[in-house]
Amino acid sequence: MTDTPLPRERLKQSPADILKLLPAMGRVMLSARAGGAIHERMGAVGSVTVSDGQARLAGEFHDSVIDLSVVTSLVADRSGKMRDKVLPKLECQDAAGETLFSLIGLEGLEPFDQALAPLGAGEELVPVPKEPPSGEAAPELAEDDIGVRTFAAILANGQPIAIDFSKDGLFQHWAGPLPEPKPMMGFVNVMQGDFHLHLKGGALGGWLSSSEGDDVRLDALDPDGKPTGLVLRGPAAAFAAVPKVHASRG
Repeated sequence: MTDTPLPRERLKQSPADILKLLPAMGRVMLSARAGGAIHERMGAVGSVTVSDGQARLAGEFHDSVIDLSVVTSLVADRSGKMRDKVLPKLECQDAAGETLFSLIGLEGLEPFDQALAPLGAGEELVPVPKEPPSGEAAPELAEDDIGVRTFAAILANGQPIAIDFSKDGLFQHWAGPLPEPKPMMGFVNVMQGDFHLHLKGGALGGWLSSSEGDDVRLDALDPDGKPTGLVLRGPAAAFAAVPKVHASRG
């Protein structure tokens, strides 16, 4: 017998009980992706409240809602590294075992394991092989890329906005003055200490505009015109020069 945590294990407790331990882990990054966007909030989780089948992550650095009818199990994986530092994570999975998004322990292995210690050992799983780097250079962003033009226009107008993101099992929110967008490695990157948005070049086909009280809501559409889950909200002036905006008929 050993007390050493397993490299990869499915935790036996309910997601609700596990998620309540997040405040003890220190800085945590909730990272989710869909439709060419990666939406990340990072920092200490102030509180986790479970009610009506949802877990609400709140505090100075987090504002997210996890749907516990969709997220049915959590897997602890301790194989991830950045340089020489282990970055363990909780994979939030659906009933089919698909990972929908992850909670990454930015403080490393020790606080991650200390927070999960009361749960005991889970079901041992085979580690997931790491995909080798492709070796291909990242494509250059086109000058007329809709994502590049969108965030350049918002920055120029100087209005604070909200950048929200939804996918199966998750809603995540950020709001504030827009950091300067940085095109790099084939993505438009909007980054500050507690928030990152990485938007892949060519991922957007346009925006669907609708009214939301005194504000405007822009739903991101893929090149086929389907919603991606990325949403911008703010005063009309913030979006005055955003390209490829189509008014909702609703």
